[in-house]
Amino acid sequence: MSYTALYRKWRPVSFEDVKGQDAIVQTLKNQITSQRIGHAYLFCGTRGTGKTSVAKIYARAVNCEHPADGSPCNSCPSCQAILSGASMNVVEIDAASNNGVENIRDIREQVQYPPTQGRYRVYIIDEVHMLSIGAFNALLKTLEEPPEYVIFILATTEVHKIPITILSRCQRYDFKRISLETIAGRLRELTQAESIQVEDKALLYVAKAADGSLRDALSLLDQCVAFHYGRLLTYDNVLEVLGAVDTEVFSRMFGAVAEGRTRDCIRILEEIVVQGRELGQFVTDLIWYMRNILLIQSADDGEGLVDMSEENLRQLREDGRKADSTALMRYIRILSDLSSQLRYASQKRVLAEVALIKLTKPSMEPDIGSLLERVSQLEEALEDLEAGRRALPPAASVPKQEEASSTPQPPRTSDSESPVRQVALPKAQLEDLQLVRNEWARLVREMGGGARAYLRDTVVEPGGDGCLTIVFLDPMNYDMGKRPTVIGELERQVEARYGRSIYFKTRLAGRGERLDTIYVTEEELEEKIHMDITYED
Repeated sequence: MSYTALYRKWRPVSFEDVKGQDAIVQTLKNQITSQRIGHAYLFCGTRGTGKTSVAKIYARAVNCEHPADGSPCNSCPSCQAILSGASMNVVEIDAASNNGVENIRDIREQVQYPPTQGRYRVYIIDEVHMLSIGAFNALLKTLEEPPEYVIFILATTEVHKIPITILSRCQRYDFKRISLETIAGRLRELTQAESIQVEDKALLYVAKAADGSLRDALSLLDQCVAFHYGRLLTYDNVLEVLGAVDTEVFSRMFGAVAEGRTRDCIRILEEIVVQGRELGQFVTDLIWYMRNILLIQSADDGEGLVDMSEENLRQLREDGRKADSTALMRYIRILSDLSSQLRYASQKRVLAEVALIKLTKPSMEPDIGSLLERVSQLEEALEDLEAGRRALPPAASVPKQEEASSTPQPPRTSDSESPVRQVALPKAQLEDLQLVRNEWARLVREMGGGARAYLRDTVVEPGGDGCLTIVFLDPMNYDMGKRPTVIGELERQVEARYGRSIYFKTRLAGRGERLDTIYVTEEELEEKIHMDITYED
């Protein structure tokens, strides 16, 4: 017996088998049970979402002798005849190859005769957007006033090409993309039924690669199983068959791009080429990886918009600290252009390498996005320089009073020319202060979003055991930056980076307040006993 492809073998035969289209299925079942059956339907949506399958089920249901809750029984003579293709009551037409006026005229002649078996003659016109203008015009009158025993079901993936005169005569149902969880669940069901050994992680990747199409998922799974027939289908096997790469490679590539490491980008690309991976698929997956990072950065509940495990979400959050939303949008734009070029290019690797060089060197592009990123890089360099200046050793290593200042100062009062004050701190408190102060600019920059702007012009002071105080110079930034969400995110970031639980308080700097105090240990002050000594708890 010849082999039947999985997507054909497991095509839904009842409404209960249809996955991911619950609202449409329930509506059609209600129409059958209540005998409120329309004369023209338009099923639209992307490929592999169940349009044709639902149309065939509906055609059997309206002619079924013993329907059960709106679904066909699939056992009565009428259902059996339709399933075997022997019924004259259900006619399926491919508009891609039968798109002329004469084909529609044939339909107009056929609808004059009532069904020989069952109650309805059902015409399923697939890819209806391929009909010519003349064919659409020939269909109009019949579609508007067909005989009471005729039902038209039109299916299309490009509803925008359907004339408005056709749309207005049909009940329209939009088939949505099927979710990752639904596709993966369906794949688990049929692999168990087919006694196929497969890792759950492999099924999840197949479901993701299908991009919302259950039919594509079944075809990809069929391809992977055939390549590794009789063995456990692993995640690595699926990557090998589909020419894809692991998520860890995207993280490495993104880190190299964000940090401007052109050499590392080229090396990673060479690894992918040597492994025989498909460059077009790699670029597409990398775009999605950056898209997920952008969503997490920009949306309030970005994690809820990304179908990923907690481990992968954690990696996305870490990578998101390496680039802001402006840079991410530039990366996605360049990679999207590359994806379009790769379809017809003979030298795909060269194009990919050029794109990676563009990503890591904004100076090569004259557009606004690249200029903004170059400005951002200069700001980061200045912030790092300022952070290094603040981290200079106190007193003995700072010959000038101006160099001892820890931050750009607000306007000072008339006594601002007095010597810089030195304050002694316990060793543990001073270590916490120096640890955070030395990397304060980097910590603020990695916060991202609005928090980065609120915390930019701030100073860190001691606040007690295990606590630091953030001093704001701007009242508006203080109002926004003192919010628990901002401070909580900062505390989590410090703990993740340094492994220390440091709490932060906030206050607004007073008018004319000096913020150039030098903090030292008690031992350092005792060595310079001739200075004014101030001790703080």
